[in-house]
Amino acid sequence: MTEKKIRVERKIGNLVLSFETGQLAKQAEACVVTQYGETVVITAVATGAPRPGIDFFPLMCDYRERMAAAGKFPGGFLKREGRPTTKETLASRLMDRPIRPLFPKGFNDEVQIQAFVASSDLQSDGDILAMNGAACALHISTMPFQGPIASVRVGKVDGKLLAFPTHSDLENSELDMLVSGSRSQVAMVEGFAQEMPEDEMLEAIQFAHAVIREVIDLQEELYQKVNPVKKEYIAPADDGLFQRLNDAYYDSFRAAKQTNGKADRAAAVRALRDRAFSEVIPEPTAPGAISGERFRVVWHELEEKVVRDLIIAGTRPDGRDRTSLRPIYCETDLLPRVHGSALFQRGETQALITVTLGTSRDEQRVDGLQDEFSKKFMLDYNFPSFSVGECRPIRGPGRREIGHGMLAERSVSPVLPSPEEFPYTIRVISDILESNGSSSMASVCGATLGLMAAGVP
Repeated sequence: MTEKKIRVERKIGNLVLSFETGQLAKQAEACVVTQYGETVVITAVATGAPRPGIDFFPLMCDYRERMAAAGKFPGGFLKREGRPTTKETLASRLMDRPIRPLFPKGFNDEVQIQAFVASSDLQSDGDILAMNGAACALHISTMPFQGPIASVRVGKVDGKLLAFPTHSDLENSELDMLVSGSRSQVAMVEGFAQEMPEDEMLEAIQFAHAVIREVIDLQEELYQKVNPVKKEYIAPADDGLFQRLNDAYYDSFRAAKQTNGKADRAAAVRALRDRAFSEVIPEPTAPGAISGERFRVVWHELEEKVVRDLIIAGTRPDGRDRTSLRPIYCETDLLPRVHGSALFQRGETQALITVTLGTSRDEQRVDGLQDEFSKKFMLDYNFPSFSVGECRPIRGPGRREIGHGMLAERSVSPVLPSPEEFPYTIRVISDILESNGSSSMASVCGATLGLMAAGVP
């Protein structure tokens, strides 16, 4: 093979982190092989022309763990990986979050990023390598990506902060935190700890940011060696529609956005939008008329500006200030035959909680690259379309539902009794029946009520 393979590496933490390109997946827009220890993740980026009429950025990130990476066969009758696991879904969301804002406004080309673990030493997790591989692949691609950006996992064992901790480290760690950022700013923090003081958490974030700068230096070294020619993205010329709508309808929009009640507020905004459409585009079929699609996009931009201005001024869209809570209502034991049930309502967000207790035979078996283990606590989050008054296809849980469920599960898990004190398997189901913001935290609040109603100490 005559292709030039380019590799950069640096010891970060206890092991060597490397980025490599030029040998694999050469028909992709860019491909980076990321390695830490003996865990190897292959990340490839592809792009295509935007779909006609699209008004959003269709970025798709997909993370998969090949069981062969650890010398294992997939469990069950089918010896081939199928739908993504919960871990893979959460890792895909982690890949997406730091890089999505770094594309130019109005850039709506198709972009797809696929990462899979090709080798695993069962100590270094592939998710953080996929996050860095995706950012690095975009950085050396020809796309107008406004990077670089990097990510690091931080642990804390015996009072010492660790970069890229191993699974063995995390078993004894009081912190498991993922941080993403640029050279000058922290962009994302996700993780959990056992009631860590704020000053220690700040120290951990600052430690993570220092490591991020090292990873960025490594990405920049690869960038200099590849020396890609970036495509310049030229935004469409300003047609003046935003300023026209802002001048004519800003005050009315601001007043409509302060209408009490979600449904009434939506109706007021909808009526204003229809009036503006009829006044700005009286004859949609006339030559040179503004398209309805263009009007919809700009109207959404104006809505974003109105909501932001209200919040900065100290008023939320429903009229509350920054410190006021919506009315809260709690009720337990709604359902007669379940082990525990609760209803938690905050304003127009409503969560119905159901709790089921079982034996050790009901534990969830989790099979992945690591050794198989079982879970004694599960929290499932459901968000049916009727909760926001919409009709949508009824399918299985989506990425958002899986992510929100895990967020709530991680919040409740630390306050549960130990298996020695309470040996039962626990499953919590949160069905969101109404939604007007913060349904994941309504699930946390409702879950605590349901667990108490079920007799969990």
